[in-house]
This record gives sequence, structure tokens and C-alpha cells, in this order.
Amino acid sequence: MQFKEIVGQSVIANRLTEIIDSGRISHAQLFLGDTASGALALAIAYAQYLNCEHRVHYDQLSPEGLRADACGTCPSCKKYQQLSHSDLHLYFPTTTTSSVKGNPSSADFQSEFREFLNEKQQQGTLDDWYDFVGVENKQGLIRERDADDLVRTLGLKAYEAAFKVVVIWMAEKMNTTMANKILKNLEEPAANTLIMLVAENSDRMLSTIISRTQLVRVPHAASPSALWAGEILVRKENAEQFGQMYVSWMRQLFKLNMASLSAWVDTMAAMGREQQKQFLLYAQESLRECFLCHNAGLPLQLDFGDAKFNSSFPAMITERNVEGLNQAFNDTLYAIERNAYAKIAFMELSFSISRLLKNR
Repeated sequence: MQFKEIVGQSVIANRLTEIIDSGRISHAQLFLGDTASGALALAIAYAQYLNCEHRVHYDQLSPEGLRADACGTCPSCKKYQQLSHSDLHLYFPTTTTSSVKGNPSSADFQSEFREFLNEKQQQGTLDDWYDFVGVENKQGLIRERDADDLVRTLGLKAYEAAFKVVVIWMAEKMNTTMANKILKNLEEPAANTLIMLVAENSDRMLSTIISRTQLVRVPHAASPSALWAGEILVRKENAEQFGQMYVSWMRQLFKLNMASLSAWVDTMAAMGREQQKQFLLYAQESLRECFLCHNAGLPLQLDFGDAKFNSSFPAMITERNVEGLNQAFNDTLYAIERNAYAKIAFMELSFSISRLLKNR
């Protein structure tokens, strides 16, 4: 990945190339940004530029606004472009699948993950990754086996590049054992080693990990083909599906028809947990938009796909119930992330929302 392939991040790309050119390279860095920001792509482009044999420096800014970039043609760049460089080591969330029955680790999915990144141009979401490997109603973690492999890898010299590079994608998914095992490597790394953590939410990471890394905060780069809800990218087709489900849900909560509500809850429970989390974040964003529309007079930015609902529902979100509604979504999101029984979680949420909407 070259910096010129990453849309809307020339400012941060220029800062990264300046750091490398000046020789002030921090051995452990945390790229913090949501999926559409291109945080992972920036980390890999940074590594490619670091190991490029013929870096390109522009007399004037390039058409993409860049001061420099990797050449894209040297042997190192060609391998980075295919994510096949022997000194690029990738770690990411995994879970059991039909082919990996127990104690999974990144080593079991290396070829699939690299194929996934190439297919998605390093912009895929965690939910995309789970779909790619056929994960059903499970959530992945980065585990102790990954830590053991990482520590062993860092004990070896770089095979062909000037720098050995480790990228940990979705670093907030490291379990406590994994995080604690790599602390020493973050604090006292081997020579010519770069460890890059890529995360969306630092609140879910150990403070001891964050304190040992240099933070690279990646701002959101706008994308016309996507809709944003909370911290997770909702693809356009998902947003349309969520809109329909949301409208149906809200109408059922006013009627409290238990048969239809139970069917809706069954549909939600059948989704993967990442999809359930995306829907909850979409619902939270709709809460915010409706509140701003009704109470601040701002135009509604979300289209639920139902003109009558678009015009009438925002009035349901008031100063009396908005905090309670937001807390209800947060509590359910917290429960789903911790593998709560989805049917119970969404049914309890439905009762809470129904009560709050009627108490506006």
C-alpha cells in the first residue's frame, strides 16, 4: 500500500514520511482511528515506506498532496503491495470456525487474512473479516498463542528488510494475557523492529499498553459511499437494511404486539454479534439525529426509508427520555460484547425503549 492509494489522509501521511526521513522512528506506535479513516492502510503504507529501497520525494506536492511516497517498484515494495513480505507479521482477532476447531490464533488464518486485506484494499471492517472466514455468532480475540508467536518472532533477526514490522489489527481485542505478555517487547524492543497497533477504541485497551506506544490519531476521511454510525462503519446496504428493521421495531414497541415483537427479536438474535453491535450503534446514531432534528431544528441526516416515519418519529425523542434511551442502548451493547444471550438482551431493551418512548 502506497500513501497515494489512501484517500483523504495526505496531512498525516506527510507527517509519517517526515518522521521516517528524519530518523525519529518510534519503535511502538498506536494508530487510533475508525475503519474508514484508513488507519490500517496508513500503518502498512508507513511500513512499506520505511523499508522502501528507492523512496520518492517530490519537489512540489504530488496531485494527492504528498511530499514523499514509497516507489512501489522495488522488490520490497512489490512484496508489501501483495502483503507477502517475509518481515511483515500480522496479528488479528480469530475464533473457532468449521476448519479451526480449538485454540485459534493468527497463524491459523494468515493466508485468509492477507487475501481479505487485498480484497478489501485494507479497508475492511471487523464484521467483514468475520463474514470472510465464515464466523457465525461468535466474536474473535487476539490470544496467548499470538503473544507467544509474536515474542518468538521478535527474537529473530529481520530476514531481508532493514526493519522487521509487526502489525496488530484491532488491538483492543487483545485479551489480558496477550497484552501483558507483549509489554516488555513494547518497552524494550529488539533493534530495527517496529510494532504498530491499530485500534478503533483505546478505552478498551490496557493503560499499560497505551503508555508504551506513540499515539498516531487518524482522523476520519469522508467517504461518499458509506454512512457512519458511532465508531463502526455501516456499509450502505446494511444501513438500508437497518433502517427497515429500525422502523419496524419502533412501530412494534408502540403497539407491543408480543407475537410480532418476538419474531423481530428472533431475527436479531440470528444475526452475528458484530451485526448486532452495528445495529445498536445505528440505533444510537438515529437517536442523536432525531433529538437534534426535533429539539434543535436541524435537518434529519438519516433516511429511514419511510417518509411518514422520517417526519413523525423525531418528536418522540425529547429531553425527558433521550438520556435513558441512550443508556439503554449502551447497556445492551455492553451485554452483547460480553456474549449475553441475545434474545433476552434485545427483549429487555425493547421493553425499556417502549416505556421511555411513552414517557416522553
